Amino acid sequence: MPTPYFKKMPTVVIPPLMRKLTDGEENITIPGTTIREVISNLDDRYPGMKERLCEEYRLKPGIAVYINGLLTRGSILDRVDTDAEIHFLPAISGGVAAPPD
Repeated sequence: MPTPYFKKMPTVVIPPLMRKLTDGEENITIPGTTIREVISNLDDRYPGMKERLCEEYRLKPGIAVYINGLLTRGSILDRVDTDAEIHFLPAISGGVAAPPD
């Protein structure tokens, strides 16, 4: 009997603050060949994801996208490979103030 063919799909690593939308799931395998398709498919499975990640037809300011550990330019049209690992991370702001003179 032939071995079944399993199509590989990108994996999205869900940040802790968004896991309530995924019922606590941390890693989700989802189809898509662009960031836009991945977000759309995530939103189909977990309503509210697109609202958290996008405004109109682009990523929200302050959302960074890493594909396979590399920061992208942040376009929803960025292509992803079938074995890609995608991270949507809120930008970190603030920091330590300079000490007084």
